Order: sequence, then C-alpha cells, then structure tokens
Amino acid sequence: MTQASAFAHYSASDYYDEMFDAPHQPRPQFRSLFERLATIPIEELQRRQSASTQSFLRQGITFTVYGHEEGTERIFPFDLIPRILTAQEWATIEQGLTQRITALNLFLKDIYTEARILADGVIPHEMVYTSKHYRREMRKVELPFDSYVTVAGIDLIRTPQGEFVVLEDNLRTPSGVSYMLTDRSVMKTVFPRLFQNHGVRPIYGYAQQLLASLSSLAPQRQGKPNIVILTPGVYNSAYYEHTFLARQMGIRLVEGRDLVVHNNRVYMRKTSGLERVDVIYRRLDDDFLDPLVFRPDSMLGVPGLFNAYRAGNVGLGNAVGTGVADDKAVYAYVPRMIRYYLDQDPILQNVETYICGEPKEREYVLANLDKLVVKAVGESGGYGMLIGPHSTAEEREAFREHILANPRNYIAQPTIQFSVAPCFVDNQTIEPRHVDLRVYVLCGDGQVRITPGGLSRVALRKGSLVVNSSQGGGSKDTWVMFE
Repeated sequence: MTQASAFAHYSASDYYDEMFDAPHQPRPQFRSLFERLATIPIEELQRRQSASTQSFLRQGITFTVYGHEEGTERIFPFDLIPRILTAQEWATIEQGLTQRITALNLFLKDIYTEARILADGVIPHEMVYTSKHYRREMRKVELPFDSYVTVAGIDLIRTPQGEFVVLEDNLRTPSGVSYMLTDRSVMKTVFPRLFQNHGVRPIYGYAQQLLASLSSLAPQRQGKPNIVILTPGVYNSAYYEHTFLARQMGIRLVEGRDLVVHNNRVYMRKTSGLERVDVIYRRLDDDFLDPLVFRPDSMLGVPGLFNAYRAGNVGLGNAVGTGVADDKAVYAYVPRMIRYYLDQDPILQNVETYICGEPKEREYVLANLDKLVVKAVGESGGYGMLIGPHSTAEEREAFREHILANPRNYIAQPTIQFSVAPCFVDNQTIEPRHVDLRVYVLCGDGQVRITPGGLSRVALRKGSLVVNSSQGGGSKDTWVMFE
C-alpha cells in the first residue's frame, strides 16, 4: 500500500491537524508512525482493530448510556492510531495545569473560609452562592493540606492556531482514567514494536500516585490507612472504572450499605466484624453522599458520613462542595483566580465564555444562537448542550426559552473548530476526526502529580464536535515523547 492510498480520503485543510503540517507531510513526531501506517495493508489494520475490540470485550470494558431502548451497556470504541505530543508541548500543559489546579484549590478554600475573592469583587458573590454545587455545610471545615480537589480531569482542546486551551474543569468525580490505562495496554499489544521505538513516557504509575494522594487525606492514626472506593453500584455508567481502580490500588470497592457510622467514625461491615475506614474515594455526587445532610431519599450514601468528615475522622476524595469550582459559569473566572491568588498570568487560556446570567452577554447569546455552543452549567457527558451551527430552528427556539427561563443555568462559547487526528474509520479508511484531551491531575501532600498523556477522546461521527462516549465518541492512546 502506498502513502497516497493509505490516506486517500484524508483531508483536514480547515483544521489544525495533529499529524500533518501540510498534505501528506507529517510533523516530526509523527513521521515514523506515518511511514509505518503507509506500509500496512487495510486488511492488517482491520485485523489489529478487531484484536483491540476483542481485548476490550474480554476485559468487560463497557460504559452505560442512559435513555437508549436498544440497551445501555456498550463497548468503549477504541481507535488504534495513537495521538503523539512532543516533550515541549507536554511541558506547557503540565506547567499550565499545575498552576490552574493550585488556584482552584485556593479558591475552594477561600470561599469556604474567608471568601476574600468575593469581598474584593474579583468574582461576583451571586456567581458562587447561586451555584447548585455550593455547599454551605462546608463552611470552616478543615482539610488535610487544604486539598479540596484530590482528583481532577481537565479537558483541553487545541485551537486552529495550534495552542492548547482549557475547555472544562471536572472536579467532582471525573471519570475515564481506566480507559486511558486500558488504551495503553491494548496499544502495546496491537503495535508492540511501534510503541517500543517511539520513546513514550509511561503512565502505569497512576494507580500508585492516586493511592498516595488519597493516603494523604487520612486522619492521623498509627499504621497504614484503610482506603476504600465508594461506588453507587453496578448500574452506574462508570462502574467498570470503579472496579478497575480498586483492583489497581489493591483496596476494597464498597457501596453505601457496606459502611456504617458510629461515634462519628466510619466502619466497613465485614463477616469478622467492623473495620475502621480512614479514607473514602467517593464516586457519587454530593447529593447522594449522606441522606441526613443532603438528599433524604438517597439509598446510595452513608447516614452520618458528613458529620464524621466534618469531625476530621475520615478523609474524602474529592472534598464535598468542589463542584462549585467546575460550574461552567464559574469556569469563566478561573483566569482571574490565577492572577488573584498566584499573581501570575495564566499559562493555559480559557475558551471565550459568555455568561447568560449577565444581561448584555445574554442578549448577545440570544442574538447568535446559530453561531455559538450553549451549555447548561451543571451538565456533563455532552448533555444539555446546543451546537448552534449544527442545530435546527426548533432546537434554537427551545434553548432560547430555556435561557430566558433560567439564565444562570447557561453559558455560551464560540464554536471552535478544534484539532483533528487521523482515525481508522469504519474499518475501511483513515480519515480525520476531532479530538480533545482529558488530562488527569492528582493533588496530595501539597504536591501536584500529572499523568503524562491523558485520554484523547474522539468524535467518531463525521463532522461532529462532541467527543463524549455517551454521544457516540471513542478514545485513542496518547503518547508523550521523552524528547
């Protein structure tokens, strides 16, 4: 197979191309991969794609899609052509995200203690206090190392100019890291020699780094802290990931019914009796965590857990109330947070954002619904979103009514034609598809640890800008070069 025929249908002239800087002229970090792909027959690519799919099937790597009558459990789509980042590109990402997560942790500590940033008028009071994720119960709660965000998933996109910008901060229960780790494992099986020859930075230290970060949240007791993962159960969309991480870290996976609080201490029920729990990596939202404090109808949480947490007898990753910092309206103020707390200019910029709660900005959004991306501030997974250029008149009118009825609940952003990467599409041809990058950031012991790579999510549908797995997206392995 020639280079021309391998990429016969490949055209990405309107976007920043991760692989090419000119037609069939690969960027230096992609040259070896491009030349290798050009020599592999389509039949061999099909065989390797099939092998990767079978690997996902054998491991039970699925996710849950709600609201689909044809079934909820699906295999996570994997594209076998990796995305490659240079050491210099990664250094900028690493520095920018370290700066960002440091500011976000300072912001969370501030709003739950002195609220200086609000008193100084840097962020409007109502922006914080009207957020549905703000938890008044967290006022004056002391945390080890002031670590509110132990695990973050920060979503980046690359602009047409080639710069990475932050699209979203996921600070409550970010998911997807199991797919990042599994993608790498499958990739090393499918293309072993190609992987070995590229000098790719490893990512398998993630589980132990996560365990170290969680351990730093433990109350001061003698001996090794007892850490568990709290899952909503088998029907949760990320249940596979919960079981995966429990195995990787060698800790127990529990549900709310497995835990009990006595004298403001948390215990795990075992056949041999009760066992003290020091740290809970919780994978359910605040609302369901403790029915005595939050939603009284929750059957997923642990009665009395919040009082034990407030008393300092158990650590939680992430802290209760972190969601106020990943509210999509509060996101617009993160560059101000960085300047306020760190006295630095942001290394990574935000996407320009219009806050519909502001009258002038709302007026602009309503007049330009056909050009903008509109998002509900508390939604995730690609839900509650309008992509203006791809929408119908009826959809725009519906969103207009939603915005007018509850403007605080919506923000809007320009439709950015973010970068594309080559994908093996429909087992037939290599074509460009839009990609973003979710980078996983860990905080503990006052340290910030960032896994070199992250999860590159792919909008597998042609022309789509939505990369979420629940909306037809997939993933590919992300290689960060040593040099």
